[in-house]
Amino acid sequence: MESLILFSPLVGAIIGGFGWKLIGERGAMWITTGLLFFACALSWIVFFTHDGTTDHIQIMRWIESGTLSTDWSIRLDRLTAIMLIVVTTVSALVHLYSFGYMDHDPQWKEGEVYKPRFFAYLSFFTFAMLMLVTSDNLVQMFFGWEGVGVASYLLIGFYYRKPTANAAAIKAFVVNRVGDFGFALGIFALFFLVDSIRFDDIFAAAPELAETQLTFLWTEWNAANLIAFLLFIGAMGKSAQLFLHTWLPDAMEGPTPVSALIHAATMVTAGVFLVCRMSPLMEFAPEAMAFVTFLGATTAFFAATVGLVQNDIKRVIAYSTCSQLGYMFVAAGVGVYSVAMFHLFTHAFFKAMLFLGAGSVIHAMHHEQDMRNYGALRKKIPYTFWAMMIGTLAITGVGIPLTHIGFAGFLSKDAVIESAWAGTQGGYAFWMLVIAALFTSFYSWRLIFLTFFGEARGDKHTHAHAHESPMVMLVPLGVLALGAIFSGMIWYGSFFGDHAQVNRFFGIPTHHAEASEDGHGTEAAADDHGEGAVEAVEELAEGDTEAAVADATEPTEDHGTDTASAAAPGEGAIYMAPDNHVMDEAHHAPTWVKISPFIAMLIGLATAILFYIVNPSLPKRLAESQRPLYLFLLNKWYFDEAYDFLFVQPSKALGRLLWKRGDGDVIDGSINGVAMGFVPFVTRLAGRAQSGYIFTYAFAMVIGLALLITWMTLSGGAQ
Repeated sequence: MESLILFSPLVGAIIGGFGWKLIGERGAMWITTGLLFFACALSWIVFFTHDGTTDHIQIMRWIESGTLSTDWSIRLDRLTAIMLIVVTTVSALVHLYSFGYMDHDPQWKEGEVYKPRFFAYLSFFTFAMLMLVTSDNLVQMFFGWEGVGVASYLLIGFYYRKPTANAAAIKAFVVNRVGDFGFALGIFALFFLVDSIRFDDIFAAAPELAETQLTFLWTEWNAANLIAFLLFIGAMGKSAQLFLHTWLPDAMEGPTPVSALIHAATMVTAGVFLVCRMSPLMEFAPEAMAFVTFLGATTAFFAATVGLVQNDIKRVIAYSTCSQLGYMFVAAGVGVYSVAMFHLFTHAFFKAMLFLGAGSVIHAMHHEQDMRNYGALRKKIPYTFWAMMIGTLAITGVGIPLTHIGFAGFLSKDAVIESAWAGTQGGYAFWMLVIAALFTSFYSWRLIFLTFFGEARGDKHTHAHAHESPMVMLVPLGVLALGAIFSGMIWYGSFFGDHAQVNRFFGIPTHHAEASEDGHGTEAAADDHGEGAVEAVEELAEGDTEAAVADATEPTEDHGTDTASAAAPGEGAIYMAPDNHVMDEAHHAPTWVKISPFIAMLIGLATAILFYIVNPSLPKRLAESQRPLYLFLLNKWYFDEAYDFLFVQPSKALGRLLWKRGDGDVIDGSINGVAMGFVPFVTRLAGRAQSGYIFTYAFAMVIGLALLITWMTLSGGAQ
């Protein structure tokens, strides 16, 4: 079954990309989409039937070189099962959505065939991502890692006639190669120290790596910290963290389904998945994880500030993605990997819905993307409006405080913020995330108000002909809406409930600790919080959705016991060290910590209502009075300009120098000098020797014989 999930998208990509002339354009679209829905159905079966244990499914022997022995095999554990449903569900719905969105695309001329290629690229992207998440060793993961890089290059630059799309594709490719260089160095270091790139071998060696010193760049480093840092550099590129984030907003040049596929559930979450997969190593690298926490919090804040003033509807959501990825890295950085995966899981539903909803708006407005030219669309496109509303309610974190009732983002984002408070003792990361939650609420509601409320702005003809998207585009929105509403409530306990329940969900062997002085729990403490999630999952699998939601949302008195893990690194999908009590401490966070994200959400909502409903002239006046700050945010903190000055222009100058001086003057000049100067000079000298007189030739022969005899005499005497 797992092999079918992995290879179905590849088969679809091959048939759709190379066989479309035999089966027709529509045939290629249906085959690629059908195989994705087949893989999606199997993925949900695997998710519900998986018992949490780790299985290894060998496909073939792959690379054998010296001591390097690499299988192509599937590592099936809870992490893999989660990523399978996330990737295949979003990809299948994006395939279906593309039937409507890519129909009569204005970027293509009448009669041009482009859909089979587009659907083949989508399927190839999905195959590469599945290769990444099912990998059992780092070489296989790197293969999938680079595969999604190639596929994203093809998809972002799909409108190849647009110079901006080509530039965005190259930018994404180059920036990711910078991060991938760090990832490759981390793989080299692991093979150098462990003599293996299999995950099981690396995880078993993690405690030893923590005691090992490694010389790198003429300095001594702790091996675990250095390797964790190098791997995270790779994650920074894929998941668009600060300094390697500049490719992500430009990737909006691709078709909107591409934006949903790349930014919601696949490529950008690969970095978070890598950190969680390598948790047995990361737990022994506290300095590296402190850096992950700091950079994740900074990225969440940075992207949220930029999202406040963007006018392109897709760019607002893109910066939202960048910000939410920062949340995930903070959760992983403080050691609560299950919460990082929880937010990844819920985020996939509501972010995919927001992107596809934005695509529906763009489709209705004849490919207009500037929100300043929208307004009053909620009655024109009501289904899209309610889908976007559900996505906004989810991402801003709307729910009932101090309960487990709310939209998906309410539960997962609050879990991240509570974990940040526990992991940093209420420090930098916690406050950055709370402020980012406020900004997220503001720019998300700003998008809703500018798009669907107020007066119609922009071209009147476009507004007059705005219409709802076809059903093939609305059905995916409805399916994703279910995830945006219920996924957090149903699986809350499995990801962030009782510690023993989380261990059970992720297949981690545990034992109950004795009663502790701080009263965090005893062996006798009830496992209420997680039981509801287990029952919810079982009931959901049986089709009883109402009972599932009731069990998942039932409030409990105690958030869990202080259970210590009996597992060694690598036993279970994730690893939390015995001294890692962040999750338990997060459950006992003060009430003000637990309600702080909700208060931040309300402040952001109230501000957005004031700015865009009550007094719509206020934003313009504020932008004019705070012009430097407005331009600073509008220009994305001038990162692109700084990189252009520091890297792009010097690289171009060096290229021109090597081209004109090196290649033109030195290389071409030397060749031309020899060909046009030295050779003719020698030729003229040789020509003079050809006088035609016998005595001249006889004299040359005598001189030559004299030199030869002299040389033979002297060399013979020396011996």
